[in-house]
Amino acid sequence: MAIVSSGITVELRDILLKDKPRDMVEASPKATVPVLKRPDGKVIDESLDIMLWALEHGDPEGWLPNDSSLEKDIFSLIAENDGPFKSSLDRYKYHVRFPEKSREEYRKSGEMFLETLEQRLHTQPYLVTDRLTLADMAIFPFIRQFANSDIGWFEEAPYPNLRRWLDERLMSRQFRNVMKKREIWKEGTTGMPFPEADGS
Repeated sequence: MAIVSSGITVELRDILLKDKPRDMVEASPKATVPVLKRPDGKVIDESLDIMLWALEHGDPEGWLPNDSSLEKDIFSLIAENDGPFKSSLDRYKYHVRFPEKSREEYRKSGEMFLETLEQRLHTQPYLVTDRLTLADMAIFPFIRQFANSDIGWFEEAPYPNLRRWLDERLMSRQFRNVMKKREIWKEGTTGMPFPEADGS
């Protein structure tokens, strides 16, 4: 979504993780997605770093506001998401791998972050200010994962503002376009231009 927002075009290669292409593993030995290979050959294989790279090339929607206090708040919130919350999320999703605590205990740990977001969204439509920023776009995929781990529980949980915020992200045209199924890339072929020429 950051790449689409930035206005740049990349060569997209959708893959199957159970059949990782040799080119991908050679570019990034940790063999996780996403992987972005820059024109100069440098590889970026962390989602946030790819987002920042894209926004450095163009940020017409103002995801990174020119305000030092807002920027500090954005990166502080993302750090909390990528650190303690992501740890709780992984244990909640894959609780059978972490038998030290119950699934409910891992969920309760993750809820501390949900409560923080809920309070922020009680007074404003987005996480940091009255418009979308990098914080919203970097965090919502993880809240989506948390919700989908037990959607019945999430729909009844005391987070109405968070549900509204998440639903808005998931219903956006931009999200639906980047998430649509594309043909799996075959080694030795060229990937497709992304975003596609029709603007989607």
